[in-house]
Amino acid sequence: MKILLIGSGGREHALARQLITSKRVDQLFVAPGNGGTARMAKTTNVDIPVSDLDALVDFARRETVDLTMVGPEAPLVDGVVDLLQAAGLRVYGPTKAAAQLEGSKAFSKQFMLRHQIPTGRAEIFDEFDAAMRYLRQLDTVPVIKASGLAAGKGVIVPDTREGAAVAVGRMLETGQFGAAGATILIEERLTGPEVSILAFCDGRTFRVMPSAQDHKRLMDGDRGPNTGGMGAFTPSALVTPELETLIERTILAPTLAGMATEGMPYFGVLYAGLMLTPDGPKVLEFNCRLGDPETQVLIPLLENDLVDVLEAGVEGRLDQLQLRWRKQAAVTVVMAAAGYPEEYATGHEITGVADAEESGAFVYQAGTKWKEPRLLTAGGRVLSVTALGRTVEQAAYRAYAGVKKVKFNGATYRRDIGLPYVPARPQKPRRSHR
Repeated sequence: MKILLIGSGGREHALARQLITSKRVDQLFVAPGNGGTARMAKTTNVDIPVSDLDALVDFARRETVDLTMVGPEAPLVDGVVDLLQAAGLRVYGPTKAAAQLEGSKAFSKQFMLRHQIPTGRAEIFDEFDAAMRYLRQLDTVPVIKASGLAAGKGVIVPDTREGAAVAVGRMLETGQFGAAGATILIEERLTGPEVSILAFCDGRTFRVMPSAQDHKRLMDGDRGPNTGGMGAFTPSALVTPELETLIERTILAPTLAGMATEGMPYFGVLYAGLMLTPDGPKVLEFNCRLGDPETQVLIPLLENDLVDVLEAGVEGRLDQLQLRWRKQAAVTVVMAAAGYPEEYATGHEITGVADAEESGAFVYQAGTKWKEPRLLTAGGRVLSVTALGRTVEQAAYRAYAGVKKVKFNGATYRRDIGLPYVPARPQKPRRSHR
């Protein structure tokens, strides 16, 4: 069969490598893909940006694609699933209406309140003066969130109320996040560790993946600016079987039931970013797709044929499928360009990828491209190095052994993913130089 995978990141490289292991896959198209997917067996990169929905649909129809999977959130929020379905094509992912769970934090918050899904208190504003009046009434420092998609950077956690006021002004007055920040949430600051729970969904049934934890901050010890993600590990020792059952009962099940009740049955991967508060698990945010970099630690552990899982999701047969996962831990470390998540240079040569993979790591490429015969950097998050082990700590040491073999000018990465953090000196993003 022919598969179309939409996206260009490390998540898509990990999915592509898993998909081509299926004996059912004859041809995999990745639009637009990256340097990693460019040289895979049975795989062809297609030069169509994820934002060109009409071209993606035309390509899928022309190539008689049997099944499409959508990686990033933007095309889902923009309605690519609806367009593919209207063209008579099978696709695994939420419709535009259902993808509001990620595309609009305002919608998501109101939905959770309607269905008694545990989450923090919040007020929604699109006018600066009203937001500031509310902010001045608060006794504690809140979290400020852009309602729309902001590439994982639209959540500001200020230390002071003055910092919160600055964040509100930047979003509503100066347009820091453009249309994504035209509506904001001023939200109660919850306390506790964060975990990620992801599940395949088919409108009524869900199948949960192993728990994971990711690291959004740029620097060791969860310091520095928020990023799209600097690393992740699975499983989380915080998520016991009892806690997972509670999360399924109080969060996942009522979310699927509520979406169905409101006429938006949820097909696709549902990602619940949770905080384990003293009052129990609460939803920080929903994502409507596989996470990046969570995919890079979860997908290598899946023993099922991924095509079978996706088809069961499309056809509403997940209740007939038992997911099987390797009894191992996994850690991924993101290697980013110097300057990320702000301005960064591209075009630096990358070496050592083959050496890292020969050592047992998976190197999932993201911001890369080939300029024969060299592999070059072409984005902020350049690649992620994943390794498996009996324990998270063992997987982390193996991942970092792989990281040390990959070189490019200004490579920046955290050195505490999956490991205890013991600060010895003021930390800066670690860089390696060729």
